[in-house]
Amino acid sequence: MAEPRENLQMEKIVSLCKRRGFVFQSSEIYGGINGFWDYGPLGAELKRNVKELWWQAMTRQRDDVAGLEATILMSPKIWEASGHVATFSDPMIDCKTCKGRFRADQTGEISCPQKPSQCVQQCHGEKTEARAFNLMFQTYVGPTATAEDLAYLRPETAQAIFAQFKNVMETARQKVPFGIAQVGKAFRNEVTPRNFIFRSREFEQMELEFFIKPDEVIEAIHGAVATPEIPGPDSPALEPQPNWGWQAWHQYWVEERVRFYQGIGLDRSTLGFHRQTPQELAHYARACTDILFKFPFSKKDEQGNVIGDELEGVAARSDFDLSQHQRFSGKPMGVFDDELRAAWAKLPKEKSDDLWRRYYENRKNYLLKSGVEAEPASRQATDDANGLAKGQYIPHVIEPSAGVDRLILALLANAYSETTETDDKGKSETRVTMRFHPRVAPIKVGVLPLLKNKPDIVKKALEIRDALRPWMNVFYDEAGSIGRRYARQDEAGTPFCVTIDFDTLGENPERLDTVTLRYRDDGRQERLKISELRDWLLARIR
Repeated sequence: MAEPRENLQMEKIVSLCKRRGFVFQSSEIYGGINGFWDYGPLGAELKRNVKELWWQAMTRQRDDVAGLEATILMSPKIWEASGHVATFSDPMIDCKTCKGRFRADQTGEISCPQKPSQCVQQCHGEKTEARAFNLMFQTYVGPTATAEDLAYLRPETAQAIFAQFKNVMETARQKVPFGIAQVGKAFRNEVTPRNFIFRSREFEQMELEFFIKPDEVIEAIHGAVATPEIPGPDSPALEPQPNWGWQAWHQYWVEERVRFYQGIGLDRSTLGFHRQTPQELAHYARACTDILFKFPFSKKDEQGNVIGDELEGVAARSDFDLSQHQRFSGKPMGVFDDELRAAWAKLPKEKSDDLWRRYYENRKNYLLKSGVEAEPASRQATDDANGLAKGQYIPHVIEPSAGVDRLILALLANAYSETTETDDKGKSETRVTMRFHPRVAPIKVGVLPLLKNKPDIVKKALEIRDALRPWMNVFYDEAGSIGRRYARQDEAGTPFCVTIDFDTLGENPERLDTVTLRYRDDGRQERLKISELRDWLLARIR
């Protein structure tokens, strides 16, 4: 008996991605390599657009964020400090029935991919005991390939930001609060890559580490920490305030990220939120909100509502990361704040004692959780708390971290649309339209001469193509009927098509030097002057 088709929608998306050049399996001619994907012509443009829009929103449109592009290979001590060497692993089991390998926490969710017919009862074959499986790819730096040369492909992009925190702050002339943004490759040796490009072994991240003052510092300077506002979906964007503590900053960045997704075509109705419970949080985190997208493979709750899977996490990471790198490197990661020093000197003793005690307890708890013995932890925490009077502290961090590839999959799933048309002879045809937001669409406009055997029409079409190319990605197509060409552009997600016809050349004098502009989503057409075309398009694709 044929195996049941688990998710027809995902099958269609994957098929389209290969057929139209969005995503190919890596090394396909050699049978492929599991968990690795190549982006084809349309996918490369889509991905580039997404990263550029994120970078534009996160750095160029803000005064309080600077950029970084760090290396993939770094000192292995960075991964010791971050905890990845000791703890970055998944419990792994093998199925003796189908010989498949799985994460221990997923055996109730999936069937064995190798031989599902032998293990169809939700992976209930005989299993081995769970074993630790380190997720970092190892390599060697240098010619000898000894243990001293061991290095790792980075499993995340965040740690480079923490390691370069002081350099960026000084050279970019920033003061806390400020952020450092980075887009780059990361690698995780996933036990079971799954759901197409959702969980891969090589992927890209878009991460911001936003450094803020501890609440004790805010209270010393401003008298109190502001209560975070919870904006409505139609409320204007919040303006950061100097008396914000970590909770307000955390809420702010959750909302900023949602607004970004809305701006590239993901409506709030397609998103969800999961606020991690204390049991789910990393030991150093104060809070983490996962922004979810309702993928075709996402599970449903008991009421039948789609829950969604993680698109981005926004975490309040306390001062753990900079503190760890300070401990392991021996280099100071704190900052000096003249405003704090001046404010502290004016505090009533009762107030300063209270803030000192709270800061001391937080620092001691961090050290104890990091394995420092009680007595040295207490001494170090005392020194740290005494630093407040001198205007010194270690910044805390809010981290919005998004996966580029997951976002690409969300945009593909959100854009995919089918319509079935029946002609006058009763023949039905299903057409696919990728309804990308114009800002992320791989091709912004298709330029189509009505007929390819009319030199004057072709010449004018090429002139228009060349005039638009410096400003946007243009696709020129003269092959086939105009209807077929429209359909091809719809399937590629091109929001607008421009057709050059006889009226463009003046057959109808009133329409001289105009073109037919076609809208992808509803097929609507209108005439537009060539002289107005560039600005009209730019206003809609940016």
